[in-house]
Amino acid sequence: MPTNHTQTLAALRRSLKHSANPRRAQLHRRFFKTGAGDYAAGDRFLGITVPTLRTLVKQYRDLSLHDVNALLRSPWHEQRLLALLILVDQYRRGDASLRRRIHRKYLRNVRHINNWDLVDSSAEHIVGGFLADQDKRLLWRLARSANLWERRIAVLATFHFIRRGRFAETLKLAASLLRDEHDLIHKAVGWMLREVGKRDRACLEGFLTRHRDRMPRTMLRYAIEHFPKPQRQRYLQRTA
Repeated sequence: MPTNHTQTLAALRRSLKHSANPRRAQLHRRFFKTGAGDYAAGDRFLGITVPTLRTLVKQYRDLSLHDVNALLRSPWHEQRLLALLILVDQYRRGDASLRRRIHRKYLRNVRHINNWDLVDSSAEHIVGGFLADQDKRLLWRLARSANLWERRIAVLATFHFIRRGRFAETLKLAASLLRDEHDLIHKAVGWMLREVGKRDRACLEGFLTRHRDRMPRTMLRYAIEHFPKPQRQRYLQRTA
């Protein structure tokens, strides 16, 4: 890798520009709800595929945190996603000191992590991974935020715990978010509950017994997606 970080970042941006596809960008703007009043209103896309971005992660995995931070503050969606993918890669390879720095940088730039794919590609690793052996109060602070994406970060961070057979944080957050008004939170919570159920069906069914009558229908549908059809129908018939 070049030692001049400015040139390295410039080269990366040239690669992104070269990979841009205006037609795909138009499709992405519709898919990610960027219209007036939508959850990602005004977001800008280059039209670059995720596989292309993952290839760039391998090429620029040692980009300085300063340059990654510049990418994360970009107005272009794919540059922010690439920054997060690089941070996840660096977090996985880093020592305790680097992981702490990445975690802090992530939280300081959370306003730029402002779409569901940005959250879903990073929160589990950088927030969940860091909190694995730490106090979990940050999760509850994020879950109470007025910011949609901070609440989704809290939910997705618990995927790190779920993969390791720890469900308490997910279940507690899910119960606290039953009255959340946003569909993207309903989907995220339902998804995480489904992941709990893949590992411990009885645990999920216990949660459903306690809360199904108050669960938003989308959350419930996501949570029971892998249940046998007759069982799914019984659960859905008991909700509005």
